[in-house]
Amino acid sequence: MSGVKLNQLIKRYGDVQVIHGIDLEIEDGEFCVFVGPSGCGKSTLLRMVAGLEETTEGQIMIGPRDVTTMDPSQRGVAMVFQTYALYPHMTVKENMGFGLKMNGHPKAVIDEKVAEATRILKLEDYLSRKPAALSGGQRQRVSIGRAIVRGPEVFLFDEPLSNLDAELRVEMRVEIARLHKEIGATMIYVTHDQVEAMTLADKIVVLKGGYIAQVGAPMDLYRDPDNKFVAGFIGSPAMNFLDGTSTGAKAEIPALGKTVRMPKTDKGRAVVMGLRPEHIGVDPKGKTHTVELIESLGGVSYAYLVSETGEKLIVEERGDVRSAEGDNVGLTFENERLYFFDADTEERIR
Repeated sequence: MSGVKLNQLIKRYGDVQVIHGIDLEIEDGEFCVFVGPSGCGKSTLLRMVAGLEETTEGQIMIGPRDVTTMDPSQRGVAMVFQTYALYPHMTVKENMGFGLKMNGHPKAVIDEKVAEATRILKLEDYLSRKPAALSGGQRQRVSIGRAIVRGPEVFLFDEPLSNLDAELRVEMRVEIARLHKEIGATMIYVTHDQVEAMTLADKIVVLKGGYIAQVGAPMDLYRDPDNKFVAGFIGSPAMNFLDGTSTGAKAEIPALGKTVRMPKTDKGRAVVMGLRPEHIGVDPKGKTHTVELIESLGGVSYAYLVSETGEKLIVEERGDVRSAEGDNVGLTFENERLYFFDADTEERIR
């Protein structure tokens, strides 16, 4: 197995630059997730590592090898796409071993590698079936098995769960996490779903507009975001943001009708205060906000509030006593749970 290192990676399509000087190191055996909104460059970056997109400038290292100009077949990577791309006329066993067969491997070697992959993915009962007789989750497991059989240095996943329903997505997330623990390979995984990123990753790379917004462990990004974009993207529901103005070591927040402590900064500076839904409490004696909607999920519910000044925010509620639509309430929170960002640059104020 090998790690991956990207040095000043740039991708242009004519005059349009979509990847802007990416520097990134992925350790051997690490599960790294590229996450971000549509159009941020995450799939393009993955395809550059795979060799499916030409690198305009920069360097791609896989282990000790510079693979920047190598063909995809020479890079030691295997890619799993969101579409399964299985041969419909072949059985599961034939699909998984087809790549090795085409490369001239002996039948005994192919059978051994396919048997090991089917054991890991629990596909023993499906080896004689054809893709039409499999569920979506089973087809994706076959697609992953085909990658395992190749014995790559690096596994690349391009939104592999996008075509699955919600229940299967959860099941396959568990399967992929278990697979990583069992084989210990370096894996790079692309998704727009930050829940997948949080549950799977050792390291998350948050991309925005072809730039890296922040890199770190899932809970590090959640607890200590560097900017408003990462703060709003990591976490579900998203962080609430309220406009305010610095008075030095405090900030006036009109939506709260109060002043709160903040890191010392210039007076008059426009700031944005961030507060996660789970860090807010509802005060039934207060009258600063109206409950517009309740989204009840059983063990937890989300109250959608609007302030007297028109700002909206979401509050997470648990327990037996919860808000109801139409209630007028106040808010409670701990000052230590607040985040502050510059309104212009969106960088964190610490």
